[in-house]
Amino acid sequence: MASNGPRKPKMVVFDLDYTLWPFWVDTHVDPPFQKRKSGEIVDRHGRVVKPFRDVPKVLAKLKQDGYIIAVASRTACTQEANSLCALFDWDQYFSYKEIYPGCKITHFNKFKKNSGIDFEDMLFFDDEYRNIRDLSKVGVTCYYIDENIGVTEGVIEEGFQQFADGIKAKSR
Repeated sequence: MASNGPRKPKMVVFDLDYTLWPFWVDTHVDPPFQKRKSGEIVDRHGRVVKPFRDVPKVLAKLKQDGYIIAVASRTACTQEANSLCALFDWDQYFSYKEIYPGCKITHFNKFKKNSGIDFEDMLFFDDEYRNIRDLSKVGVTCYYIDENIGVTEGVIEEGFQQFADGIKAKSR
């Protein structure tokens, strides 16, 4: 069978803390959050809360290109994480969100059940190697994020290349 280019994922999944934004929602910011007229998101103390720089354009591009986008986060601060996703206007991009404590395999089993997409067709970005180790064992392609950099356009390109190359996880 002839190939029409590199193999691509059907679903792209992101962790939140230190992947899409540069903090832990349960310890580094103080809810409630609000959006100022300027568009800035601030916490209870008026401190500006921002995602990693490239994240808004990365999410928009993935959605525009027809990818199904999901979020898998193990945070206990479910309401706060969902609030930030809404305030950043990211809910327009996410078809699936699993935000609650527990093993990420549980999150991905729900993605598989609700979307019909197999693990082998998912690409996951996370800053915690234990999640990458667990999910790569079940067939998800996992890209390890440097928590100081987060998701960038370059990271996405590298993750897609890793997926195309059939490498489930690269060693740290």
